[in-house]
Amino acid sequence: MNWRTSPKTDYVPPKEFVIPVSNSRRWWIVGLLFIASMVNYLDRATISMALPLISKDLGLNPTSKGVLLSAFFWSYALMQVPIGWCADRFSLRWLYAGTFAFWCLAQGLTGFAGSLGVLILFRIMLGIGESIYLPGGTKIVSLLFRSHERGLPCGVFDFGTRIGLVLGGILVPWLLVLYGWRRTFLLVGFAALFWLIPWLLVFPPRVRGNRANSQAPASDPSRRRFPALTFNRDLLGICLGFFCFDYYWYLLVTWLPDYLVTVRHLTVLRAGIYSALPFFVFGVSEPIGGWVADQLIRLGWNETRTRKGIVTLAFLAGLFLIPASHVESATSAIIFVIGASLVGLATGNLIVILQCCAPPEEVGVWTGMENFAGNIGGVLAPLLTGLLITRTGSYAPAFALAALVLLAGLLAYWFIVGELKPASRHPH
Repeated sequence: MNWRTSPKTDYVPPKEFVIPVSNSRRWWIVGLLFIASMVNYLDRATISMALPLISKDLGLNPTSKGVLLSAFFWSYALMQVPIGWCADRFSLRWLYAGTFAFWCLAQGLTGFAGSLGVLILFRIMLGIGESIYLPGGTKIVSLLFRSHERGLPCGVFDFGTRIGLVLGGILVPWLLVLYGWRRTFLLVGFAALFWLIPWLLVFPPRVRGNRANSQAPASDPSRRRFPALTFNRDLLGICLGFFCFDYYWYLLVTWLPDYLVTVRHLTVLRAGIYSALPFFVFGVSEPIGGWVADQLIRLGWNETRTRKGIVTLAFLAGLFLIPASHVESATSAIIFVIGASLVGLATGNLIVILQCCAPPEEVGVWTGMENFAGNIGGVLAPLLTGLLITRTGSYAPAFALAALVLLAGLLAYWFIVGELKPASRHPH
């Protein structure tokens, strides 16, 4: 298999529209997206870390815990396509700022919840606000960088999600012990609102998602109507593959801390630290995987095979999750979970695969479709895991299922997704 298309001297990046901002400013924006992604997942991680305390306080069984953990994904998944459509058309500065403020308020108000029903309500509100994270971030990167440059910034901004989980594993248990779960939610949610100040100062005020279609007249109604998405093979493959990836990922996010406490008998503090290690490895792998692909493509390697090849190696690492549930010691289990976290090498490339296949004016909507499919996995992973634990009394079947679902995603990326070209160049 020839992975190179031409010598380095012959490689010419395709001409693409990008927003004319300075290099330093666009990286400041990526940095703020990194912080927003970090806050996003810190907010999500708080419920997982606090789950043993909340369960004791409210008397939740494994099935109820699964319902609570999945509630976030009900609204988060349903909002993906609408928020992606908004990202393609409206002011990204104000759209991202407004949704960020909404999710911070939802997180903070969770500290006042007095019942399972109210907790579920606030998790649904959190899902609505946080829906902007991937469609908005992906759209912004697609407007600031050309395709052969996007692996690193995509990996960097999504790296924030894993750092959020690392902070969740270190900071949240300390806050829980010191202040209890209610005050922890108040502090984590409301303190993050300070992010809005640098965002409004740095992000250009007139950047709109439809700038990618800058040749269309402003009065063109086609730019404002909801797009009529026709069947597209690449989009189907991307959605199926991302469903498998997110099923695996959300099992780790939602159940790993509880697994370490209930099965490995660690304290909340130790469980937080041990669960932070795999999330850190997952996160560090993201920009590395994207950067490696960018460098190989600059050397003339075929972009399609390079990005799909790195995704393949990363997904195979997910098999380490299977022995993690069978080893004797907690230390050995964590080592296997860390190995399984090398799946993160795929993440930046998965985002770029979508950016390359989607029409430039529909990157937000395509990302919304992809993340909707992925978060169906986010709904199913906590629920099925809770049911499997209740039925079998073991995490082993749930861990094995997640690894096998992840591997199934390779079939979609290799055999359904085609060459990495904008969909507007493909017949539908």
